[in-house]
Amino acid sequence: MEVDHGAMPRQPRLDVPGLLHHVIARGIERREIFRDDRDREVFVGKLGELVVASGARVYAWCLLSNHLHLVLTSGERPLAWLMRRLMTGHAVRYNLRHGRSGHLFQNRYKSIVVEKEEYLLQLVRYVALNPVRAGIVRSPDELDSYSWSGHAALVGTRSAPWQDVTEVLGRFGPTRAQAVAGYRQFVIEGWNQGRREELTGGGLIRSAGGVWEVMRRKPEEREAADERILGSGEFVEEVWRAAEQSDTRRPHRSWEEILTETAEKFGLEGNRILSGSRERHVSRARREFFLRSCHEAGLSVTDLARLAKMNPASVSRGIHLAARSESEGERVGRTGK
Repeated sequence: MEVDHGAMPRQPRLDVPGLLHHVIARGIERREIFRDDRDREVFVGKLGELVVASGARVYAWCLLSNHLHLVLTSGERPLAWLMRRLMTGHAVRYNLRHGRSGHLFQNRYKSIVVEKEEYLLQLVRYVALNPVRAGIVRSPDELDSYSWSGHAALVGTRSAPWQDVTEVLGRFGPTRAQAVAGYRQFVIEGWNQGRREELTGGGLIRSAGGVWEVMRRKPEEREAADERILGSGEFVEEVWRAAEQSDTRRPHRSWEEILTETAEKFGLEGNRILSGSRERHVSRARREFFLRSCHEAGLSVTDLARLAKMNPASVSRGIHLAARSESEGERVGRTGK
């Protein structure tokens, strides 16, 4: 019997505070998500704000024209909270600035949990060398001056106060000068490594030849494996246990709670918000409910479309409008204009 690999359901994300993640987000159909340095600078500023707000610790990051990489440990707020706000906010700003509409990112960013002590430095180097693999920079000096990467913060050519440079440089020398020299040499040594599949999404299952290769082994020969995790079998099992404990301990907001709060705020009944009413006041409440349910309850566009008996495109448009309104409100609050 043939197995339809494409039909396998996507597994839920693993997110426990303190876990190291390699995150990759791409433009839809691999299109541009940054057109110029203004796009990049605003994005980096928002990234810094969200890192501080979430309690995450970022060790490496890199922006290219059609995708981005982050290497970070999640904080008290879940990784999903940070990424949704980061990606939704950027999409709204990008579309407004460049006169476009519709989705900007692929719907689902990739997140791989990584064994920190084994892979942190390899990941930092791999992400730092993205502009080299893309043919954007051709020498170590050019890489040092590439502003849209955490590498520049590590070698001191740009400021990123929210980036944890101490954690990385501390592994290369007792003084900053020695550490920067040691780190830079480490990066140069990996200059010609090319793409490393195990660092971009496969963990033990990818390195073992795929899930079906693992399943063909005898039970006693199988090492704990999970395509969302890169690390030893023991580490995979530790992550599973931590994720199970986190699921039972971390309070989850329900969409029902958010609906009740939104209804009270707008002076409406909850069923009115989920109705098909096009009244302006109801539509505003519905959009806010959609946005908050994505951010706080983890509902997807498909979930919300099913709940409100709407098509996903309309729900997505409502979320973008609510996010734009929220972003404009934040700007007015900062500037007083």
